[in-house]
Amino acid sequence: MSSLTPELVHIPTPTAAETPSAKVDRFSLIDLDLAAHGVAEVVVFLKSRTPTATTAAAAATRRPAYAAAASSVMSCFSDALAAHDTALREAQRFATTAVAAAARLPVRKRKSDDAPARLFRNLGVMLGSVNREGLDALEKHADVARIFPAPQLRLIRPRRIAAAAAPQQPTWGIRTLGMKNLWDQGFAGEGILVGHLDTGVDGKHRSLRTAIDRFVRIDNFGEIDATAPAATDSDQHGTHTAGTIAGRPVGKSIIGVAPEAKLASAMVIEGGNVVARVLGGLDWAIDQQVRIISMSLGFPGFHNFFEDVFGVLREQQILPVIAVGNEEAGTSRSPGNYAQSLSVGAIDKSLAVANFSSSQRFARADDPLVPDLVGPGVGIISAKPGGGFQSMDGTSMATPHIAGLAAVLLSAFPAATADQVEAAIFGSCSRSPRMDPERANRGLPDAVKAFDLLKDAVS
Repeated sequence: MSSLTPELVHIPTPTAAETPSAKVDRFSLIDLDLAAHGVAEVVVFLKSRTPTATTAAAAATRRPAYAAAASSVMSCFSDALAAHDTALREAQRFATTAVAAAARLPVRKRKSDDAPARLFRNLGVMLGSVNREGLDALEKHADVARIFPAPQLRLIRPRRIAAAAAPQQPTWGIRTLGMKNLWDQGFAGEGILVGHLDTGVDGKHRSLRTAIDRFVRIDNFGEIDATAPAATDSDQHGTHTAGTIAGRPVGKSIIGVAPEAKLASAMVIEGGNVVARVLGGLDWAIDQQVRIISMSLGFPGFHNFFEDVFGVLREQQILPVIAVGNEEAGTSRSPGNYAQSLSVGAIDKSLAVANFSSSQRFARADDPLVPDLVGPGVGIISAKPGGGFQSMDGTSMATPHIAGLAAVLLSAFPAATADQVEAAIFGSCSRSPRMDPERANRGLPDAVKAFDLLKDAVS
C-alpha cells in the first residue's frame, strides 16, 4: 500500500436518525476503484439477528446468527467479470480445468462458485465486490451495519535474519520474562490452544512436531483449502513465530515460551487476497475455540475496518496479541494499533527499545499510546523451516513471546477472561532506564508478577 494512501476516518455505527450514507466509512480508494473498474471490493458488517430454532448452534455458543442477513444482502454484490471475487473464481476455474485436462481428471468445483460474496459467519462479515448501484443498495439495506473498502494487509517482515546455532539454554527472551519460575510450578501452557495466523509452519521441525494441534491453508476466497498439504510454511516467518510461542525442547535447545501449549495454525499470508485469507483464518480460529490469537501482520497506518472484527474476538473471550510494526517511532500498523489489541513492541538484550520498533500516540481516551508493552524482539533464536534454528529481529518476534506468556497464565487459571489475563500482564510491566515511556508504554512484563495478579483477580 502506498504511503500516500489516505487513512479512514472512523464513523460510528449509525442510529435510526442518521442517513443511510453514514454506514459507509468512505475514502477515495472506493471511488477510484469504481471509476476505474466499475466495481470496488468492500467489507460489509452485518447486523445480527436473534438466533432461532434453526440456528440452535449459534444460540448454544452465544454467537449471533448472520446467515439470514447475509442471504438478503447477497444480491447487492456484483457477479460481473470485473469483480475481484468473480475474476478469482474464473482464474481458479481455468487453472483447475487446465490441470484436470492434462491429468484427465474431473474438474473440481468450488464452494464459492454460485455466490458473489463470502460470508464469514463467526465474524458477521461479508467480503465481495459492488458496483455503484450495489454500494447504494448496501447503504440502504436494513441488515447492513457498516461498509469499508478492502485494501490488502502485509506481513510485518523481520528487520534482520541471520544464521544461528542451536541454543544451549532457554533463549534470552524466555529468561528475561522469567518463564522458568512458572514452568517449575507446573504451568507451561498445557490445555491451551493458541491461534497462529502467519505464513504457515513447518510441522516436521523437531521443536514443532507435537506442538501443532491443527493446520489449515486459507485460500483467496477465505475458505479452507482442502488440497493443502500437512503443516508447511510458505516462507520462514511462521515457523519462527510458532517456535517462540510453543516450541518443544530439543535437548538443551529451549525456544518456546509455552512449551506445552498447542497451536491452531492458519496459513493466511503472503500472497493472494490477503483480506479474505485473514478474515477466513480468524473465522476458522473462532471455530477452533482458541484462547489467544497471535498475528504479526497489518496495514501501515491506521485503518479501522478490523476494529469490529476484534470486538467479536473479545466477545468470544479471545485475546488478540498483535505486532505493532517495524517502521520506527511515530508509526504503527493496524490492527496492532487498535484499542482492542494487546499490541507489542520490541526490546533488545539491554532492555532498550529497538530503533525499528513502532510507537504512536492517538487522539482517543481508550488506549491512546501504542504499543501497549514491549517484549524480547532482537536476536531471537527460533525454529527454521527444514530444521535447525535462526535468529530474527522484529516486533513479529516480540509478539509470540507475549502470546506464549498469556498461554502459560491461562493454563494456570483456565477460567480467567481475556480481559483479566491482559490486565495481569499489563499490571506486571515495568520499564528499565533505557525504555522511553513513549516508545515502551507500560514496559516489559514479568511472568511471576502477572501470575500473582491473575491469581488475585480470579480468586
